[in-house]
Amino acid sequence: VKVKSQFKKTSTANGVDIIVPVPVDADTPSFKTSTGTAKYAPEKDAIVWHIKVLPGGKEFMMRASFGLPTIRSADQDQGIGSTSKRPIQVKFEIPYFTVSGFQVRYLKVVERSGYEALPWVRYITQAGDYQ
Repeated sequence: VKVKSQFKKTSTANGVDIIVPVPVDADTPSFKTSTGTAKYAPEKDAIVWHIKVLPGGKEFMMRASFGLPTIRSADQDQGIGSTSKRPIQVKFEIPYFTVSGFQVRYLKVVERSGYEALPWVRYITQAGDYQ
């Protein structure tokens, strides 16, 4: 699995989790990563690759190998609940960055209760489900 950050070099993605589904009967996992840590999560039937900080414009690799004791035909792999249909999931957060380039140019806070509000906007980009 190769991950490549295609955002500006001055930004960083924090708490990146890449969840790669594997067959239900996978065993004896072994991993090699160029950064971060990879673990087999049998309760999810997936590999979870965690990268604490992913800088912009960088590329990293994770290699995994498993033993597969059960041999199935291609027809069986296309059945309901098949692991070949499950997508890779990516979770991340990029502070002070908007993908769209959206910016708030003017902000006025009207507060009558006496509380002193500061006109400040925090931008953040988070992973979501897009199907």
